[in-house]
Amino acid sequence: MSKLLFVILSLGITLGTYLFGEHRSASQPALPITSVDASVRDTLRHAGQTRLYWLHVPPVYKQNDELLPLVIALHGGGGSGQQFESQSKLSEKADQEGFIVVYPDGLQNPGVLGLRTWNAGNCCGQIASVQHVDDVGFMRKLIDKLVATRRVDPKKVYALGHSNGAMLCYRLACELPDKLAAIAANSGTMQVKTACKPNRVMPILHVHSQLDRNVPYTGGVGTKSINKQWNSPVDSTLTVFAQLAKCTTTKQVVKATDKYTFYKWADCQNGTEIQYYLTTDGGHSWPGGTKAVRFIGDSPSDAFVNNDLIWAFFKNYSLP
Repeated sequence: MSKLLFVILSLGITLGTYLFGEHRSASQPALPITSVDASVRDTLRHAGQTRLYWLHVPPVYKQNDELLPLVIALHGGGGSGQQFESQSKLSEKADQEGFIVVYPDGLQNPGVLGLRTWNAGNCCGQIASVQHVDDVGFMRKLIDKLVATRRVDPKKVYALGHSNGAMLCYRLACELPDKLAAIAANSGTMQVKTACKPNRVMPILHVHSQLDRNVPYTGGVGTKSINKQWNSPVDSTLTVFAQLAKCTTTKQVVKATDKYTFYKWADCQNGTEIQYYLTTDGGHSWPGGTKAVRFIGDSPSDAFVNNDLIWAFFKNYSLP
């Protein structure tokens, strides 16, 4: 990536910071939860790095003492936890349904501010992928911290992600099956470098658009891709997990409309579900969310609201 392009992209993130909210450096102290609907900043030391995350608790958190589900929401490449909270509107769904959301930040790459990315394997970024940042270890430690310090149900922890965040979700499905009950991936496919051999195949929901030019659903290099990485097709990614789960059927059409097609792999081991929604609109976006400020973003699909779809899927599952 040229220095000029990196500067342009970094300036885009600067604009996003002003539009989506104040950015605090990792050296500033964590903020307490002062209201029931607050999203607050905190940090965690892992592998010599200070990692940043934003925590949102629903109103029900302060109304009783029950353990609540936790959703880890992973931003796309070049985004941030704050940006993804605004883009996805997931905190609104959390307030309605009574689950906690944590929005971690990927590490910043060199540049004016630096684009934040996740190490999903072959993607993405100079810092995360090339220098082999331990983002899987960060997620494990983050889960352990929140289970210890917040009223999180350890059997109901889920991960969802967009683009590079979706890619990390697939790596977590391979390497963190003891901590996550299920994952949901939007607009990103698997990028792991080694064979995926989890001791448990977790339920997976995948959402993609036929119009995605950043991560094409058919695979290959997207015409709008920034770092020009090769992407595996959605079918290839999900077939890996379908085979691991010993599903007895191939992809089957469950429902087809002019807006989307819903596919499912059936009769999988231990009740594992693998579902796939392919929309005809939207592009590289979060269905039902807002358009990303960055120029690589597309208008969201209106086929359905991703948060409704994903939470309806997640709440069916818990760790054995």
